[in-house]
Amino acid sequence: MNLILFDDPSIRIELLPFTFTRPVAAIRVGILTLAEKWEKYLNVTASYKTEAYLQQKYPIVSTPDNLLVNGALCADPALAAAVKALPDGYFLVKDSLLLAARNPTQDMSSRNTIEYPESLTVIDKPWRIFRENGAQIRADFKLITAGRTSARIDDRHTRVYGEENLFVEEGVYIRAAVLNAENGPIYLGKGSQIHEGSLVRGAFALGEGSQLNMGAKIRGDVTIGPHSKVGGEVSNSILFAYSNKAHDGFLGNSVIGEWCNFGADSNTSNMKNNYDVVKIWRHGEQRFVPTELNFCGLMMGDHSKCSINTMFNTGTVVDVSASIFGEGFPSNYVPSFSWGGGAGFTTYQVDKALETAARVMGRRNVELTRTDADILLHVYNTTAHSRTWETK
Repeated sequence: MNLILFDDPSIRIELLPFTFTRPVAAIRVGILTLAEKWEKYLNVTASYKTEAYLQQKYPIVSTPDNLLVNGALCADPALAAAVKALPDGYFLVKDSLLLAARNPTQDMSSRNTIEYPESLTVIDKPWRIFRENGAQIRADFKLITAGRTSARIDDRHTRVYGEENLFVEEGVYIRAAVLNAENGPIYLGKGSQIHEGSLVRGAFALGEGSQLNMGAKIRGDVTIGPHSKVGGEVSNSILFAYSNKAHDGFLGNSVIGEWCNFGADSNTSNMKNNYDVVKIWRHGEQRFVPTELNFCGLMMGDHSKCSINTMFNTGTVVDVSASIFGEGFPSNYVPSFSWGGGAGFTTYQVDKALETAARVMGRRNVELTRTDADILLHVYNTTAHSRTWETK
């Protein structure tokens, strides 16, 4: 069985800005990415069927026995069993959503379609990433810790509540912290660090090599992906990987991509003053649409950054490789390769943006490859229409 995770085109558009630079299944929800969940449930290595410009970095592998699975699905035991049992030439669907196909050779019809009867978790909107994060931390925690023994916390000044819901990987460093796992599990990845005075409430996942800075306040349903640094107050938010919010300031009901950075005392608003439903920018329709949520903060794509004291309004979307600075609130939608802030934007010249990306990645001993640069160049060229000031 060869697992291929495919992008549903309509879902991929909905999940921008995160899918500008990755397939849908490479999005992190909970402890793991969507792809990693499928790999663990099916005990195989996944490849991706995605946009052509992403395929070099995320290649597709084909064999005589291909199992294609919708990359927006969160794997669970029942769904994994149904997918694995799918007969050759059949499709698995839920209402109008295609879930999976096993070596498809014909169009779907009533003769080769199986309706999935159980409930599903589908990540088909950006805000569903943080909405589902707490439940997915709990599910992933069970999946990756089953039958394993946690390392010990030896620091006598660290207090743990609900120790049965705490799992510590090798090489974790903790000093004088409070970890409360009574209402949700806490997972501490290999070589991660929690510094003095940190207050952590589960559900919480700290990725490999990541750290909580002194005095951090984690209010629950938070994922800090691998190799990231976080301080200040964070609630119901996800940082994918290699991103920093190292200083004080509030991040709530938000999703942050890779290689992002927040200046000191930057803050997000996650609720409107009039308690109204939050609207955010929808790329497919090129307009703001309601989320049906009262709490929704910041959606920030890869390689975007903001300077000290940046204030993000409720439901702000920042695309890829934007540099935000200056007084006042930046607009609720910041296109890719924007340079500026509340006073207005110009274009972040692509050569300068690539130089910065290479410098930032080099600090973590990661190379900006030709493939990475080509992806960013593609995003720059295909998003020119969003930078409306260029046509004035």
